[in-house]
Amino acid sequence: MCCSVVLAHGVASAAPVEQLTLGGPGAVVSYPLMHMVETQALRGHAKHVEFRLWESHDQLSALLTQNKLDFSAAPSTLPALLFNKGQKTRLLSISVWGLVWLVSTDPAVKGFEDLGDQALLSPFQHDLGDVLIDTLLSAQAKDDASKVSVRRVRTGQDAIALMLSGKAKHAVLAEPMASMLLWRNQQQAAPLSLHRVQSLETAWSQQFPAQPQLPQAGLMANATVAENRALSQAVEKAYAESALWCKAQTMQCAQIAHKYLPHMPVAAIQTAIEVTRLESQPATAVRPQLEALYQLLQSKHPKVIGNRLPDAQFYGP
Repeated sequence: MCCSVVLAHGVASAAPVEQLTLGGPGAVVSYPLMHMVETQALRGHAKHVEFRLWESHDQLSALLTQNKLDFSAAPSTLPALLFNKGQKTRLLSISVWGLVWLVSTDPAVKGFEDLGDQALLSPFQHDLGDVLIDTLLSAQAKDDASKVSVRRVRTGQDAIALMLSGKAKHAVLAEPMASMLLWRNQQQAAPLSLHRVQSLETAWSQQFPAQPQLPQAGLMANATVAENRALSQAVEKAYAESALWCKAQTMQCAQIAHKYLPHMPVAAIQTAIEVTRLESQPATAVRPQLEALYQLLQSKHPKVIGNRLPDAQFYGP
């Protein structure tokens, strides 16, 4: 983990730390971190930098609590929850503003509001995606009879298998799993009529015009480094630059991500980058959007953010 640093006469610079561990899920929000490792973007700030893949929010929480991660991609609610539980975490930036997509076999379905009382596969359980989808569907339901029935499955791969076997008609998936489903369908001998319907971000902006943006995920600093402002600023800056590169060079970025996610085809990863709004902004700059989301969650699902809005020192290095 991050060793102590020495600041020189208050100047925002420090001696390189021995090691930094970056972490993230196999999603677009992590690809800039992978690029940072591959290009040694932090070579002036750390002697050794590695990326560690995590597969669930419970695993991420455990890694953070055990101080096995320094910086991580994360849903915007998790660092707020940890901060409100007394951990010295900080949210450095928001980079993903929409990564969840509705995919359907029914061409008549043009958006979430067209699902009616049908069943919707969802691999999201007890995380931000689950809360956002529940909030959207509850707001869209005109009466109990038209409320969508959410069928929860364990993983995105489970949802993909059910869709490809024809045992389900609609699924909501985070990228790159939505692109993976569409790619795998095209590889079948008799492809289904599957189409990408609508992003959760678009549906959300239509349903909640007063809170149109969804700051879904970004970069957080763990307690191991949260007090090291110079290092956090350097990592946030490098991440923003890598995010820009990934959006400009989608194929090359996909090839880098494939090294860490060998089970994912490059084509699906590239599509995921192309359809995701990957735009890194400092948490301090988008605090109003974050607080709008947190306030909504506080009124409906307060436990996911620790029952209160984070204090000012939570935002940014």
